[in-house]
Amino acid sequence: MQSLASVPTAHAARYLTQLCKHWSHRFTVAFDDASGRIDLPAGVCHLTAGPGVLGLVIEAADARTLERLEGVVAEHLNRFAFREGPLPFAWIRPAA
Repeated sequence: MQSLASVPTAHAARYLTQLCKHWSHRFTVAFDDASGRIDLPAGVCHLTAGPGVLGLVIEAADARTLERLEGVVAEHLNRFAFREGPLPFAWIRPAA
């Protein structure tokens, strides 16, 4: 299963880098200035940084795990974005 979000922010590349570096001590992570991948124990998080938007794709085996990972990723990103205020996450789950 997948969940997608396009989060408007002027700091997409910064947040992508912060999240990847933050989790690189615990998980397998690969990233550059424009994209990242975090292999979480319960799924995978893909990130892309574009002009004014942070793109997220989360993959998990089931809906319950996917929902939990959405919350964990959003919570961490909102900690990094505390000056900007809560980021607007609108998760979309494409039909299988």
